[in-house]
Formats: sequence, structure tokens, C-alpha cells
Amino acid sequence: MDYQARFEQMIAEYNKGAINVEMLFEQLITLAQELIEEEQRAIAEQLTEEELTVFDLLTRSTVELTEAEKNKVKSISKKLLKKLKQEKLVLDWRKREQSRAGVKIAVKDILDELPECYTEAIYKQKCETVYQHIYESYQGDGNSIYGVAA
Repeated sequence: MDYQARFEQMIAEYNKGAINVEMLFEQLITLAQELIEEEQRAIAEQLTEEELTVFDLLTRSTVELTEAEKNKVKSISKKLLKKLKQEKLVLDWRKREQSRAGVKIAVKDILDELPECYTEAIYKQKCETVYQHIYESYQGDGNSIYGVAA
């Protein structure tokens, strides 16, 4: 879920007068509870927020996965982010065609390890979805929507 978009929509509705302050407050409480549940899910899955996002992208709208396959996808999510952060997401990587291509190739190479239940069509779609997420979320040199790397 895109919590930021939902939050912005709530504020816009309030500003338009479509909802009153009590309704906004109730919606904000519901959103906060969902955020807490999502944080607890990340802990239960033993993934960071970033890893959970990639994991969700890889498992959303996919065939049913066994527990072993889910664990493999978790491992792939961690491996992908580690490799990209260490080697590919350099300063201004989005501005250089060669750097963008390197990120895209790294995504494809690592996602090639997905379980066999991922068909060729699903694999290609997941590669594009994950690359698009990386492109939109990581500016490079340790900066991302998740904060600045320490």
C-alpha cells in the first residue's frame, strides 16, 4: 500500500471540506494502526522496510509459494539490495545510461535466481517492477526514500 498517497488524499479531502476533523482523525488513527501492523510484519518476516518492499514486489500477484520458496525470495531481496547498494547505486547513477544499465542488469541477474514457479513472463514483469522501484526510490550515494545510509 502507498501510505503516503493515502495520507495526502486524506489531507486533500479535508482541505476540500469533504470530511470534517473528526473523520480525518479517525482515518489517521486507522492509518497509524496499519503502519504499526506493517512494521510488525517486517519484524515477523525478519526483513528491513526496504527488503520487505522488494519482497512484496516479488511476491505480489504471483503463484502460491511454499515456505521454502518464500525464504528463497527473502534471501534474493536481501542479496539484491546489498549488491545494488555496495556496487551500483553510486552518486547520480540515474543520470548516466551506463549506470542505469548496470543496475538493470544486476536486477535481472539476481532475480534470475527466483524459484522455478516464476514463469518467464512473470520474471520479466518482476524485473521491470523492481527496477522501477529502485529507480524511483534510490537517488544513489546512500540516499533513498528510506533515509541516508550510515
